[in-house]
Amino acid sequence: MGRFITYVRADIAAIFRNDPAATSLAEVLLYPGLHAIVNHRIAHALWRARVPFLPRLLSQWARFLTGIEIHPGATIGCGFFIDHGMGTVIGETAEIGDNVMLYQGVTLGGTGKQLGKRHPTLQDNVIVGVGASVLGAITIGSGARIGGGAVVVKDVPAYSTAIGIPARIVATRDPLTGESRRVEELPDPEGDMLRDLRDRLLEMEQRIDELSALTSAHTHHHHALPDTLHSDVWKQLEHPDDLLQQDPEKRKDRSLDN
Repeated sequence: MGRFITYVRADIAAIFRNDPAATSLAEVLLYPGLHAIVNHRIAHALWRARVPFLPRLLSQWARFLTGIEIHPGATIGCGFFIDHGMGTVIGETAEIGDNVMLYQGVTLGGTGKQLGKRHPTLQDNVIVGVGASVLGAITIGSGARIGGGAVVVKDVPAYSTAIGIPARIVATRDPLTGESRRVEELPDPEGDMLRDLRDRLLEMEQRIDELSALTSAHTHHHHALPDTLHSDVWKQLEHPDDLLQQDPEKRKDRSLDN
């Protein structure tokens, strides 16, 4: 019982530490994240004691009240805080260290139906952003940060920041000074593919413009009437009757001369 009270006090302290909107204990006691974790600590104790049915009943009751689903088998350290919490899911074999913070919509899930360890391990002081999914039996190192919407399927080193789908490391942080350094020249296959497609599109547009210019010049050269014609031809076109009245031999000679 003493340990339970210690953990709940640490959970309440974590809310004050991480949420500037928390101004009084009365407000904090209304937080759904606190309701979910207190309920889970009771359900987890019953789960460890192998009490049938009741742990899952408590889990589903908390899910109904808070929108947060935590399997009673999940192991969670002290100072745990779920901000807002709606849509958060924590699987059976998940392990969470001390002073971990999750935002709403986070999933700590599995990637298959195998038995045994199949959910992630979050070490101390980890922060997971809104809507992120951490999948499989992977480890998120101490002090790591997962960006919102990321999908993490590989281990994340301690004191690093991972973002994207699939998540990749973009920064590291010195645990002593707190100074962050960006990781440069990371492989970016999606970006490389988009740049390659853009280059090909520009090349195709240039070739189309060149072909269009050649086609226009060809059409103008072969189909446009010449600016000037032989003066005799113009005269014949202007007076067709005179041409018809001429002697056939003369017309023949004229045509040969031309």
